[in-house]
Amino acid sequence: MTTQDSPEWRIDAAGWLVGGERIESPNRDARPPGTSIRLIVIHAISLPPGQFGSGAVTALFTNGLDPAAHPYFAGIAAQRVSAHFFIHRDGAITQFVSCAERAWHAGISCWNGAERCNDFSLGIELEGDDRSDFIEAQYRALATLLACLRRHFPIEAVAGHADIAPGRKTDPGPHFDWSRIVGSACVVSLQRP
Repeated sequence: MTTQDSPEWRIDAAGWLVGGERIESPNRDARPPGTSIRLIVIHAISLPPGQFGSGAVTALFTNGLDPAAHPYFAGIAAQRVSAHFFIHRDGAITQFVSCAERAWHAGISCWNGAERCNDFSLGIELEGDDRSDFIEAQYRALATLLACLRRHFPIEAVAGHADIAPGRKTDPGPHFDWSRIVGSACVVSLQRP
């Protein structure tokens, strides 16, 4: 796992964070030809809801979530989803999908008039929810990851899942402090203060 204390972060030619933990998700496919990566979408997830460190997010992203392990899992175990990156509560990062590929993270979505945000975005999941503050280590890791991605791709904005899927999604939620990433060599979505 890559942490915020890692040396200079970079993305290799295959789209993987060098030195990061890599667990490949099957929930991905090819981006449309000629599509540039211009958006980063910030998400939040905890499984079961409100619980951290269970390993269930990895199981969900790799299609191994046991629907009998928790009542909540029965309704989501069949979903085929994944983000490119997952930032754990301690700031460690796991990458599930190469940046060169399309991860299935945004669902029905629209940004600046362009639909199907999965086509042109990278998804970063933070381990968290709408009721809990995010941890300092997560903000440091996110800022460093955003700066790294900005060096490698023509990123125009960073938006929350709620911004690209309003009314359908709420993440990263009211406890995410957008001011913590404004200076992270990225442009924050115009929908954010």
